[in-house]
Amino acid sequence: MTEHMPVKVDMEKIMSLTRRRGFIFPSSEIYGGLNSCWDYGPLGVELKRNIKQNWWKTIVQERDDVVGLDTSILMHPKVWEASGHLQGFCDPMVDCKSCHTRWRKDELESDKCPSCGGDFTEPRMFNLMFKTFMGPVEDSTAIVYLRPETAQGMFVNFDNILNSSHRRLPFGIAQQGKSFRNEITTSNFIFRTREFEQMELEFFVKPGTDEEWFNYWVGARLNWYKTLGIKEENLKLHVHPKEDLAHYARGCSDVTYNFPMGWGELEGIANRTDFDLKQHAKASGKPLDYFDDETKERFVPYVIEPSAGVDRSALAFLCDAYDEEMAEGEMRVVLHLHPALAPMKATVLPLSKKENLASVAKQVYAELRKNMMVMYDDTQSIGRRYRRQDEIGTPYCVTVDFQSIDDGQVTIRDRDSMNQIRVPMKSLTEIIIAKLRGEPFLELPCGGQKVVKKAAESK
Repeated sequence: MTEHMPVKVDMEKIMSLTRRRGFIFPSSEIYGGLNSCWDYGPLGVELKRNIKQNWWKTIVQERDDVVGLDTSILMHPKVWEASGHLQGFCDPMVDCKSCHTRWRKDELESDKCPSCGGDFTEPRMFNLMFKTFMGPVEDSTAIVYLRPETAQGMFVNFDNILNSSHRRLPFGIAQQGKSFRNEITTSNFIFRTREFEQMELEFFVKPGTDEEWFNYWVGARLNWYKTLGIKEENLKLHVHPKEDLAHYARGCSDVTYNFPMGWGELEGIANRTDFDLKQHAKASGKPLDYFDDETKERFVPYVIEPSAGVDRSALAFLCDAYDEEMAEGEMRVVLHLHPALAPMKATVLPLSKKENLASVAKQVYAELRKNMMVMYDDTQSIGRRYRRQDEIGTPYCVTVDFQSIDDGQVTIRDRDSMNQIRVPMKSLTEIIIAKLRGEPFLELPCGGQKVVKKAAESK
């Protein structure tokens, strides 16, 4: 019997859980850490991989009008000159005259320093791109930049993709990868960091059809988060008013999430018109246009850009999945992660470490991990092991007991309901795969039976 309690998810709980259970650690921790830099542990890296795989499956694999690309982090400096990043990729920065803390002027709510109440210096513009040097000589001719977005790599490859894959409009180019922004202030765990991972799509369309495609992608991207389990009440669209749009944009909407610190951007969808292709064509002297064989027209396509962050998505999925409930007299912390995102799909739990039982459990473990990420846990009581798996979001626990040796069956426990079924060991992989794909847990396979839960689970 479980009793659900209203849970206020605060960032401290999320940070504590992710560190304790091996999702996310402070980078370079033995040296005191490095501000806004984080390392993803064994479970965190699987969560990120699952987010990226599901995005790629939705955006590329299941569509016939999008192809993938993986471009270099370092690009010719003229790319950033043409795109406007060298001139305009800046934030207004102020310094506190008393404590010397630096702040973004546009994010301050008053004219006084939030830390000490001191006065600020006059704002000055600060370019967010990381600068480095290519080659052995550090002079102005060797300056290159770590990319602040993956988008420009797709724009400068437009003609390569068009010619090599023989695409017709509308079509898209998708990319995932690291980007870097030297943010003035970072905050809220992995929400805003200087090194982050993006999932971006540049979808090229014929001018005149751009508004229709913009609306399509806004709806499609909002729905993606819902299908992966984020509660509808924690999502909303923020439509940018025209006066706030970039000079080249015809429209921009953000998918926002109700994070513990308030509503924040999860993904932006922008109608960038033909600005980027025209800028690079002008700067490079190479035409980046499209010839329509049917209408015999030549034009520069417009582009619709859905741009999402892997790290922010991970944070949103973790926050939304976090729950606390009373189960059999004690508090149970559980991550109700969508099965597609859960780092481990199942965990094999031998009831005892005795060799005859452990050998059977390890055979089950070996068979399952051919098809999915699986954990093996034989430490502490079965109840404590269940709770550990609840806390990391594992959908199913497979218990191998002494009866399994005789009847060839194992018990599967469902994370969310804590219901249990007993199923034939030989069909276990197929059964778990079916449950992961959405089959009702209590829909029994041939030879399966429902198990009455025992109070001993929590012990």
